Parts: sequence; structure tokens; C-alpha cells
Amino acid sequence: MPPVTLVLVGAGLRGQSYARRAHDTGEGRVVAVAEPDPARRAAAAREFGVPDDRVYADWTEVVAAGRLADAAIVATQDRLHTAPTVALADQGYHILLEKPMATEESEAEAITEAAERNKITLAVCHVLRYTPYTRALKRLLDDGTIGRLVSVQHLEPVGWWHQAHSFVRGNWRNSGTSAPMLLTKSCHDIDWLLYLFGRAPRRVGSFGSLSHFRAEDAPKDAAARCVDCPIESTCAYSAKRLYLDCLDNADSRFWPLSAVTDDHTEAGVLAALRTGPYGRCVYACDNDVVDHQVVSMEFDDGATCSFTMSAFTPMEHRRTRLMGTRGFLDGDGRSIRRVDFLTGTDETVEVGSEAGASAADGHGGGDEALTDAFLAAVATGDGALLRSDAATSLAGHRVVWAAERARATGTVVEVAR
Repeated sequence: MPPVTLVLVGAGLRGQSYARRAHDTGEGRVVAVAEPDPARRAAAAREFGVPDDRVYADWTEVVAAGRLADAAIVATQDRLHTAPTVALADQGYHILLEKPMATEESEAEAITEAAERNKITLAVCHVLRYTPYTRALKRLLDDGTIGRLVSVQHLEPVGWWHQAHSFVRGNWRNSGTSAPMLLTKSCHDIDWLLYLFGRAPRRVGSFGSLSHFRAEDAPKDAAARCVDCPIESTCAYSAKRLYLDCLDNADSRFWPLSAVTDDHTEAGVLAALRTGPYGRCVYACDNDVVDHQVVSMEFDDGATCSFTMSAFTPMEHRRTRLMGTRGFLDGDGRSIRRVDFLTGTDETVEVGSEAGASAADGHGGGDEALTDAFLAAVATGDGALLRSDAATSLAGHRVVWAAERARATGTVVEVAR
């Protein structure tokens, strides 16, 4: 079977990850690239062997050229997902769309309608559905090993330095230019929890705020940039420490360092920190997204779920407790403890994956498995090889928007069906 041909729309770190997996396995072949940044555009074209006449500065040029490939990877910035996705769907492209689906509910609805209207395969990159850990956990639930699922506690440990990198200094720091934290980061988790329950909740409540990364929390004598700061060496969020330490680790050079600079030398990093956004003091940025949030969900049968996202943790795998009528599961991303109420059996199920939780580690194997499933679905025409479709992703995003309304208004919100 020939490889699936691909157009890469957005050659940033996420787009690179999916395209690189397709290229390396031979199951996909990138035949065109659209990327506004000239350095990233040239690098992607060079890596994937894309001819000059198929290298574009903007997705509109791809659309103007007619259908060039079987499928498209859309990994533009969050607020720029809708127009290219709808246009490419209307040309018959199957689409792998980076999360979140869109930043507004009406735009997510437009994407879903375009996918259904054109009968194309559209997979939003809910990579947590595809990890070996999730497969093992879902199997235990579906086999009825703990009876009916009644209550879930789930923690997303964002990590103190990841919060500083992506959500204080980085592209997702401000809801006005990106989207709320629950959408840009935790739509992964809301989608994953709904996958475990097999349905959306009936109503949600939420609390959360920006509690720390604010001007009033700046230490005395802190400077506007870490390279100029007299107390930098005593700050947990030092940009110098974070990014210079990345030079000694190949995975960290890909992410997070490549978001800061393509010059992976000490001089290159320090130059970027003197002038770019990633060198700013975390207490002197234009961030407004929350650094911790709790979401409570209630389902039609009375089952409940509590989700906590926090910046004030190490960056590690999610942790989840699932409580059923006949048993209990406790998972940490690598192993699952199972307790049987009838027999008293208390055993640990090893998942068999040592992959880390970060983007540099492929999100526990989820990035690779999702890409493989998408390519197989396109090649065979079998959408069942994917674990969600456009309508499923829309339903999960609606829970996120309902939770954000609940947080903003201090009310319990009914989830749109």
C-alpha cells in the first residue's frame, strides 16, 4: 500500500512531531508545507524533501493550488484552526487537527459540519486516548472489573516550569490571544475522562484563578528579565536555568528549547533570553490564564468526576483514581493498581511503557500511536481505527466551554447536547 500523502499546515513543534512520525515510519509522505515562519518553513521542506514549488508561506496558497494530497496535518496556532480546516475539508482532504479543535464553540461546530458534509476523516489530536496506559485502563473498565464506574478523581500535574514556559511566557499565556487554560491545555484531560465514562456529563461546576504569576508576587529586587536579575539564581522559575540546562539533553533541545531559539548554543540561548518572550520574569508578563483549576462533573446516572489542574507540581504523568461498585483502580500513567472488593485481590498491572509525559517524550506514546491510527484510517477508509471523530471532539469541547462559563459566573452549568 503506498504511503498516505500529506500537506503540513503549520510546521511548529506539534506539526513537526506528527509529520516526522509519518515520515519515519514510511506510512506517510509530506508533499507540501505551509508555514509563515521562513526558517521553520525551509527546515520542514528540507527535512521532508518537499520540492520548492510545493512550499508555501500561507495555507490559502495550498487551497488555491487545488488538492495536493490525501490528507492534511493542521497545526497552526489555536485561533487559526477553523478557516484552513474548513477549506481543506471542502477540498476533500482528510484532516489531523491539533487540539484544541477551535477556540470558539461556533467554530468547532463549523469544523464538525465541514467534516460531516464532506464525509472526510477528521481526528483531533486527543493523544491521551492512544497511549498504552489508556488502552490498559479502558480495557479494565470495559471488562467490568470494578463494576459500574461511580466516582473519579483525576489530577493533571502541569509542572511548575512547564507552566512558566507555555502559559506564562509562551504562546498560551493569554486568553485574549489564545484561549483559556482549560481549553488549550486541559481539553486533553476532559476528552480523556469522557472517553473513560463513555459519555458526556449532565452538568458541571468549576473554580480556579491566576494565583501566583502576578506582579504582586514578584520578589523584592526582581528585574524584568532573568538575564539582568540579581536574584535569578534563587528563583524557581529562572529562564537561564531552565533553558541552559536543556543544552545537555537532546529531547529537551527539541522541546522546550526549540520554542525559544533554533541556536542551541549557550550564546544563542542567552541572546534569545535578552530579547524574546521566554526571557521575561514570570511576574512581569502579560499572562492571564489560570494556574490552577478544579472542575466537578455530574453524569445522568449520578456518577461524579473531579478534575484538578495545577501548575504547582512536578511535570509528570496524570494520576487517576476510579471507584466502582465492585472495585477500585489507581493509575499513574505507567501502572494500574486494581483492588477487587469481592476477593480482596490487590494487584498491580504494569502497562509496559516507560515513555514520559511531556511533548518531548511524545506524550507517553500517544503522539506516535495517534499518527499511526490516522494514517491507517485514511489508507484503508476505516474511520473505526480512530478513537474519536469530529462530533465526539465537539462534545468534549462543549464540556470545557460549559466549565469555563461555570468558573466565570460561579454557577453550575448544564452541558449542551
